[in-house]
Amino acid sequence: QVQLVESGGGLVQAGGSLRLSCAASGRTSSSYAMGWFRQAPGKEREFVAAISWSGHSTYYTDSVRGRFTISRDNAKNTVYLQMDSLKPEDTAVYYCAVSEGTIATPVLVHEYEYWGQGTQVTVSS
Repeated sequence: QVQLVESGGGLVQAGGSLRLSCAASGRTSSSYAMGWFRQAPGKEREFVAAISWSGHSTYYTDSVRGRFTISRDNAKNTVYLQMDSLKPEDTAVYYCAVSEGTIATPVLVHEYEYWGQGTQVTVSS
């Protein structure tokens, strides 16, 4: 079993920045992709960003590309999401996830096996 713990959420004004972290522990495979998703009230959980095991491949949803940066430190089993130029529409609960499949940067919810508990990000206008 894999446990994921997110941190770094909070309240920020529009145009500000936040950095989310997600630490993985437990029985992980030798290599796994990691991703960030978000879910706003009344909406479906949506893909935000993903990073391959090596960190060489990343992928972003269009609405955050150029503003968010995903990175990872495999020595710490941790993935990060640097969020800059935040907008009110970025307000959501953010979840990190682990994928042990063969896709380098998975984008679908069902492609991830393990999920964190989520951290709230609120952007005020």
